[in-house]
Amino acid sequence: MNVPRLPSFLLTIVFALLIAGCQHKTTATKAAPPAPSPAATAATASPVADLTVTPSTVERGQSAELRWNTQNASSVNIDDLGSVPATGSRRITPGDSTTYRLTAKGDGGTAEASARITVNAAASSSTTAELTEQQMFDRNIKDIFFAYDKADIQSEQQQIVSADAQFLAQHPDIKLVIAGHCDERGSDEYNMGLGENRADQVKEELVKRGVSANRIRIISYGKEKPFCTSTENESCWQQNRRAHFAFSN
Repeated sequence: MNVPRLPSFLLTIVFALLIAGCQHKTTATKAAPPAPSPAATAATASPVADLTVTPSTVERGQSAELRWNTQNASSVNIDDLGSVPATGSRRITPGDSTTYRLTAKGDGGTAEASARITVNAAASSSTTAELTEQQMFDRNIKDIFFAYDKADIQSEQQQIVSADAQFLAQHPDIKLVIAGHCDERGSDEYNMGLGENRADQVKEELVKRGVSANRIRIISYGKEKPFCTSTENESCWQQNRRAHFAFSN
């Protein structure tokens, strides 16, 4: 029995269809997942926190300055102060020795920092009478701190200037030197000028408050004599931007 043969042109069409179907299956690829966005990656960075108090020791009734700086945090809290901005400062007058604790929270976790201030009991009248003028000067006169690249006295420092002037007015025989200091950024020449401007601004404020100008001498050290050299960050630099008071005979 003879099987009928398909015409050659039909065989050609069938063969072409089979090849096209195989190629379609072979070339199908799976879409790659989208790459994570830079914002999503940055959101998981771990928080960083720093907390300092200056000065770290005061007499009862005196104030100090609490400064903090955080990064990668969505919420920042300090014990006894509550919620605070990511970076800032606050005048504090604790009645007793206190350890302030900061907690910074963000998508990347939690960071903590602490700073302790020691509060000494007020000296009795008999003890005060035994102190020398220099000892009283060292206990009562506080340095003035400045913002980066600024020589004007910030509003939160005005209270300290007033307290310094009040003490000096009560002790008219005391003479003093005001030394201007800067952090390490900038040239030597620029910082010498900036330090002098800072010292001169503080002198002018004291004179306005009744302290005789002939009792005050100013000097600039620029960035030559830093108070903090441990790290190169804002918490260290801010300690070096100051007008420092020194007792003078």
